Amino acid sequence: MDAIDRKLLNLIQQDFPIKAEPFAEVAVQLGIGETEVLERIGRLKEKGIIRRIGAVFDLRKLGFASTLCAARVPEEGVRKFVEIVNARPGVTHNYRRDDEYNVWFTLIAPGEEELAAALAGIKQETGINDILSLRATRTFKINARFEV
Repeated sequence: MDAIDRKLLNLIQQDFPIKAEPFAEVAVQLGIGETEVLERIGRLKEKGIIRRIGAVFDLRKLGFASTLCAARVPEEGVRKFVEIVNARPGVTHNYRRDDEYNVWFTLIAPGEEELAAALAGIKQETGINDILSLRATRTFKINARFEV
């Protein structure tokens, strides 16, 4: 990474422009061309330095409901369970844990009823009923900005 890459990473973490052509605006701020910005971002993505570029919304303020789920899945059924869960709309990610509850995932829905229905659907479709819904009672937000 060179100095421009570092400036680019710092800029897009905190001050990404909300404009019709955001990368052109980033280019102006960096003093380089838009094509170079896009090439640099592409290279940084290929190297795994940038995972994704996207907005972070406050789901509650938008009326959505979410939960962290922990499922106890027999080892021989994990692959199928994960395939079914990943195919569901509203599942943002899931991961394995070395624990009795070995598959964890987050689930988001337009409201409380839809959230309950989605979780019930996952239980029915997978045949796994031992899924904990661990709803947040308080939200702690930290600004995860990394000066590069």
